[in-house]
Amino acid sequence: METLKRKQYEELLEPLEEELVAMARWTKAMGARICVLFEGRDTAGKGGAIRAMSGQLNPRQCRTVALSKPSDDEQTQWYFQRYIKHLPSAGEIVLFDRSWYNRAGVEKVMGYAGEEQVEAFLKQAPVFEKQLVDDGILLFKYWLTTDQVRQEERLAERLADPLKRWKLSPIDLAARSHYDAYTEAREAMLKATHSAWAPWTLVDFNDQKRGRLTLIRDLLDRLPDTRIDPPPIDYPELGRQPQPESYSVLRPIADYPVAQEC
Repeated sequence: METLKRKQYEELLEPLEEELVAMARWTKAMGARICVLFEGRDTAGKGGAIRAMSGQLNPRQCRTVALSKPSDDEQTQWYFQRYIKHLPSAGEIVLFDRSWYNRAGVEKVMGYAGEEQVEAFLKQAPVFEKQLVDDGILLFKYWLTTDQVRQEERLAERLADPLKRWKLSPIDLAARSHYDAYTEAREAMLKATHSAWAPWTLVDFNDQKRGRLTLIRDLLDRLPDTRIDPPPIDYPELGRQPQPESYSVLRPIADYPVAQEC
């Protein structure tokens, strides 16, 4: 399939952004709680998908959660505990850039969690998610798929671009040699945690622009009818013509005289 060009992508994204704004308005009016998990390999495009979804939304209502590695205290807690405080309140939309599924992915493959811990997680995750859904949270789980060739291209791009270099970590580089192990871990995770109340949705992100559009369209289609008129705003006409504010102009430094040394 031909890669989507940026101009075409932006034209297709614009009406989706309008629907997302309406969805956010519906979420606030209904007191709904929306939680979206973005999972996938390194460089799959999770950050870009989150920005596409949240770009036009009020950041006070729609927030992104991207947790670092657990602290010493958090390592002694129930595994799901540190995620609970980030779940949405009424009227909120929360987007998880990676989530509790770290345990079934990077922690398993890189040896940060033992087999017993991973097995316990795979049993507990569907139960935990059923509690969330039963309590009224609208939970959506997306896995962004990408093949190894495309992943290598994107890792090389990050290495070459000083503006993207921060995205590369030692774990990212070490994970390159574990592609098959990540695939095996993902399949085990999907099999154990794909449920009627919290199903997984896999989206092809080899073309990230097309993947973002597909993901957003899927999310909007799975929500109830979110069309709700914005509240009317009384915007009275001014009795006089507005006057421009006076302001000072900052001149380039070169325009200022150079001080003479004594």
